Amino acid sequence: MVILFNLFGWIWKRTRKANLICILLTAGSWLVLGIFYGIGYCPFTDWHFTVLERLGYNELPSSYISFLVERLVGLQPEQGLVDALTAWGLAAAFAASLFMNYRYRVASWFSKV
Repeated sequence: MVILFNLFGWIWKRTRKANLICILLTAGSWLVLGIFYGIGYCPFTDWHFTVLERLGYNELPSSYISFLVERLVGLQPEQGLVDALTAWGLAAAFAASLFMNYRYRVASWFSKV
């Protein structure tokens, strides 16, 4: 759900601010926590993989997106491609979220005049 919210939460006016915050937290995790745990680290993925391992899943891929692709489509994608598409997806969502948050804020300033 966090993945979908990061990618599409900017669409609805009511969720735009929360979406921008969630994207910033995700990027912060990937980059800041990534210094200590490896770039792209996500505590939700870590937690989810721990649960999956306890449920008997073995040989999990290095990213949750790869796991989802494998489970939903049945393909094992190349990890470099998955990482690149994931990063580009977050960057595109960040740009859209910034634009929509900025656009909404500027429009509200002019409506007060």
